[in-house]
Amino acid sequence: MNILHTSDWHLGQNFFTKSRKDEHQAFLDWLLNVIQAREIDAVIVAGDIFDTGTPPSYARQMYNQFVVELSKLTCTLVVLGGNHDSVSTLNESKQLLACLNTHVIANTSGDIDQQVIELNDEAGQVGAILCAIPFIRPRDVLQSRSGESSEEKKHALSDAIKAHYATIYQHALTRREKHKNSVNKHIPIIATGHLTALGVSQSESVREIYIGTLDGFAADGFPPADYIALGHIHRPQKVAKSEHIRYSGSPIPLSFDELKSQKQVVLVEFDKQGQRSITPLDIPLFQPMAMLKGDLDSIKAQLAHYPAAGDDTSDTASTADDVFGQAPSESQGDEKPTWLCIHVDVQDYLSDLQQSIQTLTEGRNVEVLQLRRTRTRASQGLNQINNETLAELTPFEVFEKRLELENFEGQEAQQRLTHIRQTFSEIVEEVRHKEAK
Repeated sequence: MNILHTSDWHLGQNFFTKSRKDEHQAFLDWLLNVIQAREIDAVIVAGDIFDTGTPPSYARQMYNQFVVELSKLTCTLVVLGGNHDSVSTLNESKQLLACLNTHVIANTSGDIDQQVIELNDEAGQVGAILCAIPFIRPRDVLQSRSGESSEEKKHALSDAIKAHYATIYQHALTRREKHKNSVNKHIPIIATGHLTALGVSQSESVREIYIGTLDGFAADGFPPADYIALGHIHRPQKVAKSEHIRYSGSPIPLSFDELKSQKQVVLVEFDKQGQRSITPLDIPLFQPMAMLKGDLDSIKAQLAHYPAAGDDTSDTASTADDVFGQAPSESQGDEKPTWLCIHVDVQDYLSDLQQSIQTLTEGRNVEVLQLRRTRTRASQGLNQINNETLAELTPFEVFEKRLELENFEGQEAQQRLTHIRQTFSEIVEEVRHKEAK
């Protein structure tokens, strides 16, 4: 039984006004080739198919066309809803896609039996049983009680998620017992999830999904499944040092800091005795991207390695330690321009920093999508406040900077500050839930 684990496609994403359509299409084409070459029996997409609850029409078309092409390969597709996905958007084509060997589980509030899926192997027999658990919205598993503290809400939500996993896993065990007499082999049980597990490394593009209630789900809350395919965290990684609990990560970099880790899908193979083999498969970088760091002189030196726009070749590949992502390569002049994030380390903030960078990059086959000043202790001064732009800050950083202007001395004031932060987090989470509907 060969299973491919992927997640966080975020079809329809705009990246600093740049469309990712070509990158996503290149990834889907690459994925179809891998599925055919590796003889994959089932593909699990662990949430966040789309970037927003109202994806553009081209993203929906891309998704539907992938399902059509995959159905020609006699491969089962399981699509789990994520926190970015709209339940209604995924459900609108659910019945139609079911005719193309595709299971869509948009949320947890439906029939429990629908979240237990039998996956067939190449012989048409049951090769694995899937606990298909999507993003769990607190309102789907938990009733809010008045007067609860934030700590009590956190424990209640964690217990509710753990109980939901236990219920689905028990149904999977029951389903496996029914096949023991008809199938002379061990049938593995696989579980999914779209959440933040404790101790994982996140990236800038990940939105917290349990803000104000649950910081992360403990790994011991998962059932004893043979493999657990997770989504939401964009960096591929193991959870709690467990080989069988993994995030596959997003297939393309959704923020510049994700360039430091290789993008992957995860191949999980089970033999007839139930022995498991896990193999990460590296995904190519379909759009040249890089992060440059240093002072202006260092940035200028690093940019010199990029070819002039229209050149057929570049001089040499960059060897700067502060360059992450796609280094300039030969014959790059006729290819796509490299998208850059530039971190400028300067002693005094320059009012004409953007103009200086524009001058340095003029004529090069690059596009600067993000320009940042490296934060140091000196950067907390008034000079930074006057020159920093909103593009350099996250909403939470803007909120914290506003709080810094207030006086919260004393125990009572600190309690009020904690309450303000808690309220802000809950408001942000409520807005995101409404956007996902």
